[in-house]
Amino acid sequence: MCLWLKINRNKFPTTVEESPQSKLERIWIEMVRGKTEMKRIENECNRKVTFSKRRNGLLKKAHELSVLCDAQVGVIIFSQKGTLFEFSSTSSHISKILERYQEYTGEFPHNKLREDYIQKLKFDSASMEEKIEILELSRRKMLGHCLSSSSFDEIQQMEDKLHTSLQCIRVRKTQLFKEQIEQLQSKERNLLKENARLSAMCMEKPSKHREEEATETTHHTLEVETDLFIGLPKQCADHNQIYT
Repeated sequence: MCLWLKINRNKFPTTVEESPQSKLERIWIEMVRGKTEMKRIENECNRKVTFSKRRNGLLKKAHELSVLCDAQVGVIIFSQKGTLFEFSSTSSHISKILERYQEYTGEFPHNKLREDYIQKLKFDSASMEEKIEILELSRRKMLGHCLSSSSFDEIQQMEDKLHTSLQCIRVRKTQLFKEQIEQLQSKERNLLKENARLSAMCMEKPSKHREEEATETTHHTLEVETDLFIGLPKQCADHNQIYT
């Protein structure tokens, strides 16, 4: 809970003079209520009710102070759950009062944070540019350029790095070759299986055709001539030729 409110009841009275009867009523009510113990209210329901009542009373007092004394009053209240309640005596937002408070106290946290953030960005940008230049120079040296400024140890280190990189490249290349060979072998096995299946189908068709021809020939041989002829065999042959 944040509160910017200072009230001096003796200097700035917020109420008119009370009548004797109202004063007695107020004293009687205070005596009946008793003195409130300043500690956290454990009952959640009672705590919410008390917060609502005292919040409304506080905002009402702030409004009365701003009207009666022509003062700029700003009240900011955050509930336990983070709900914001605010009051501003000016027609604009409460930010105007906060800006005036910062000017009066000489504290500008937002500007300071902004400057720190800008400085951090500048530092990160310079560091990144330096790293990029180093990487670019290393790349050129790996390609064989700008070697005039390199010492013998640097050249030896670059040679070792290139040798290690070449070994890794060759290992990866061999692995890719093996994977491709395995894929081709798998395709070859599948093609051989398909060819064997098609060959078996082709062999089955001629055998069925031959079986059909054999059944037809046996059917023709079973036919019997029923013509009747009496005479010599030679005359029978001549007789058959005549009818055919």
